[in-house]
Amino acid sequence: MDELRSTIFSFSLRRLLTEALQPGERVLWQSQPDGVARMMMWRFLWWIGFPWLVLTAIAISRGWIGQSTAPLLMVGLMMVAAPFVMLLHDLQTLFVITNRRALILRTAWGKRTVTATRFKDMDAAFEIADIGRGAGHLNFASGRSTRSPDTDYTGRYGFRCVRNPSGVRDILERAVRKT
Repeated sequence: MDELRSTIFSFSLRRLLTEALQPGERVLWQSQPDGVARMMMWRFLWWIGFPWLVLTAIAISRGWIGQSTAPLLMVGLMMVAAPFVMLLHDLQTLFVITNRRALILRTAWGKRTVTATRFKDMDAAFEIADIGRGAGHLNFASGRSTRSPDTDYTGRYGFRCVRNPSGVRDILERAVRKT
């Protein structure tokens, strides 16, 4: 099941995957996060950012603000741009299930990272958190640092914004049972 979309980041993700695989390790499933679903999770920033920019433009045109123009514009632009930045981050991410472990590969912002979770280090039961649009978070490990982009605030770790999380959970459960 190959779901690596062809983008400008595909080549570096495939190369990183090839380097990360151990001898004899086979890829059972791979996919990228659903970037559109993540953007929709953060669309409230657009509801704040666009009116913010309009009000800032009105305030500038009427001379209500002087030296604070640049910071106010930057805050509005950051709110509007944030969902698109998250989409770019997702395009540089690849989730992989092999016959030995689960991998999260990233080439985001020029930093290549591979995070592996061996089957024996996974929780006994996998958890799915639905986020809508057929996507969700598949958590398969606990007790991780909350500083990771793939960990929620409680330390549950896994694939974030993955399409068809119940299907991916089935693939992961079958892989774990075979070891």
